[in-house]
Amino acid sequence: MIKNIFFIVLITVCSVSLNAQNWTTSFDEAKDQASKKGFPIVLVFQGSDWCAPCIKLDKEIWSTEEFKKYAKDHFVMLKADFPRKKKNQLPDEQRKQNEMLAEKYNKNGYFPFVIVMDKEGKVLGETGYKKMSPADYIKLLSSYKG
Repeated sequence: MIKNIFFIVLITVCSVSLNAQNWTTSFDEAKDQASKKGFPIVLVFQGSDWCAPCIKLDKEIWSTEEFKKYAKDHFVMLKADFPRKKKNQLPDEQRKQNEMLAEKYNKNGYFPFVIVMDKEGKVLGETGYKKMSPADYIKLLSSYKG
């Protein structure tokens, strides 16, 4: 019985990790991955614990199997989160990097704000939350690649 429970837990953990969205939080790492893979960077500014449209975008697009499967082979996903709740605060180094990204790419402070950029950080297109299917959102982001 215990072996069966252990096996079920192991399978569940493995399947969750295989299906997890592969996000990076480092701009340098994102640029490096984009150079190696030839993919554009999708930079997402979000307020994960306070911004209702950000939470909806995560639930309706980023967390869907359709988007995760596509993104894995077409985008480098970069997250710049700006949580407000004390329990969700980021380490100082991460917070400072996100603020520097916001100074350069999100001067108006929009949330959510999604930017598609090349491996050098040149902006190719931008959007935000839109009520659309994952397939349509993929088409929108892909249209910015040129």
